[in-house]
Amino acid sequence: MEKNERFKKAQQAALIGMAGNLVLAIVKWIFGTMANSRALMADAVNSASDVAGSIVVYIGVKIAKQPPDEDHPYGHGKAESIAAIIVSVLLFIVGIEILRSSIEAFSQPIEPPKLWAIAAIIFSILVKEALFRYTYGLGKKIKSDALLVNAYDHRTDVLSSIAALIGIVSSIIGEKIGVGWLVYADPVAGLFVSFLVLKTAWQFGSEAFHNTLDHVWHEEDTAHLREIATSVQGVKKLTSLHAREHGHYVIIDLKVSVDPYITVEEGHLIGKEVKRKLMEEPNVQDVLVHINPYSAD
Repeated sequence: MEKNERFKKAQQAALIGMAGNLVLAIVKWIFGTMANSRALMADAVNSASDVAGSIVVYIGVKIAKQPPDEDHPYGHGKAESIAAIIVSVLLFIVGIEILRSSIEAFSQPIEPPKLWAIAAIIFSILVKEALFRYTYGLGKKIKSDALLVNAYDHRTDVLSSIAALIGIVSSIIGEKIGVGWLVYADPVAGLFVSFLVLKTAWQFGSEAFHNTLDHVWHEEDTAHLREIATSVQGVKKLTSLHAREHGHYVIIDLKVSVDPYITVEEGHLIGKEVKRKLMEEPNVQDVLVHINPYSAD
């Protein structure tokens, strides 16, 4: 897939997610207020935060597609990982707020939600599962941290909506059969939603943060790159190879040893061939080759 096409699809996914979350936030808040459901209103707040998250992803992808410049010779690929961190922070804040609101509900008189809440929750589950499948598939295809975090945010919303649905139904049934404590199943579902949100925020936030700290591929991940470099005629030894992740692409730094008695130009041509072969690999943005004189010691 060409780079321009990649970014176009990523931005399109962010816009679709933004529109979907905005609709869900409005629907769930209106129905949650009318139906007196804390679980549904907590879910609405979660969807509202997802709108902000989708905006951040859109901006991150837009920045990441900019070509290298004088200040950023390695490109702007890390903008996607930074966007993923911001989305995770937003998720964490929302999770704390839902947790606080749900705990407060246990110290107040509470009534079971109305039946309208069930329709809103089922609608939310269907929309969010569709958004997850679309965003996850695209994120995997184009290797976008920001889209993958956004996708799992959608999946967390599916699970949280299912929890809210169980809480709402249990609360309504509790009133019908005269089991008073079941009324609190609604705020209990809100607690479960908060824990899911916090878990997702921590899991993907830490991963995105790890990727921004010049994370390099492990040795087993670079085995095929090492084989390519050592297969070039004239390379006596591969001293080191580091593949650094910059968002959706990789920058390779390597040191190769060549015959110390050849000319500088011949050594340069060997390094140039190493770079050419490695640049044919998918997602490799640039290769920096350092030439050393070979020594048996």
